[in-house]
Amino acid sequence: MKLPKFFHLSILVFAVLFTSVNLNAQQVATTFVEKTGYLLYLPEQYRTDTTKRWPLVMFLHGSGESGEDIEKVKMHGPPKMAANGKSFPFILVSPQAAISGGWDIDKLYRLIQEIKKNYRVDASRVYLTGLSMGGFGTFSLAMKYPQEFAAIAPVCGGGDTTNAWKLRNMAVWCFHGADDDVVSPQESIHMVNAAKKYNPNIKFTLYANTNHNSWDTTYNNPAFYDWLLAQKKTGYREIKLDPETQKKYTGTFLGDDGDTIEIKLEQGQLIAYPGRDPVPLKPAGDDLFFIQADRDLDIRFNFKNGVLIDFLIMGDRKILYRKI
Repeated sequence: MKLPKFFHLSILVFAVLFTSVNLNAQQVATTFVEKTGYLLYLPEQYRTDTTKRWPLVMFLHGSGESGEDIEKVKMHGPPKMAANGKSFPFILVSPQAAISGGWDIDKLYRLIQEIKKNYRVDASRVYLTGLSMGGFGTFSLAMKYPQEFAAIAPVCGGGDTTNAWKLRNMAVWCFHGADDDVVSPQESIHMVNAAKKYNPNIKFTLYANTNHNSWDTTYNNPAFYDWLLAQKKTGYREIKLDPETQKKYTGTFLGDDGDTIEIKLEQGQLIAYPGRDPVPLKPAGDDLFFIQADRDLDIRFNFKNGVLIDFLIMGDRKILYRKI
């Protein structure tokens, strides 16, 4: 079989309802079937090199390509390039949104899990990009499931800045046209500015004299793919801090949720006590600590004029604890 090639596939996600039978009534197990059309591209060497694990790129199209005609997904971006013979060194998945509008974020997440289950995916190199509606979908999916992605690249999109802090541990390169009159560049600017408070390494390219189509320039640029494929999700890495330095993080703290946490230095190790059970804190950088290397949860301490004032715990939610 000659590769690369496109496949028109459908993913079936089954939710089985487990039921029971009693003396008063009978119930039977029922199956709900969920269907999502997508295009799948496999690299040329995928079938010949059966040991290698490959990066995965999910591409989200714009609103004009929604519906049930899968060929429309080839209109722009990487699926168009692959259809025209471009070779990519990664697995490319390009789902199609329903015509009713917008992306089903949870369905996209389940699709990624299905691809990872059935294909040889390098789980540390999963990437997400999309244009216009797909740019909005890129931000939304990454903020809901931040542990999934090594890098994202939203093109002429935007989103709700409330959860922009969840982009703190992934690489982000955002693109927009300065003259875009369909999706204002302020949509991207707001997201970038909000996320940069927690991730100062975010990249943003604003194309001068460019309207809504900022995707051709982006996806035709080899430097974009070089950057994307260089990103890897590695988790937190512990560094060494001397006991004297660690003392500055100790104290008693009151959270926005009303809970109290005490942080002590015990035998050269910072220990948090959210209750009776001790939780060791591991340093990963200046004022940054974590609990488990593979868990998307960290603690960030804030100082003012050299004095510790508070810290943020960020995981599924964000809680501020002020020193008392």
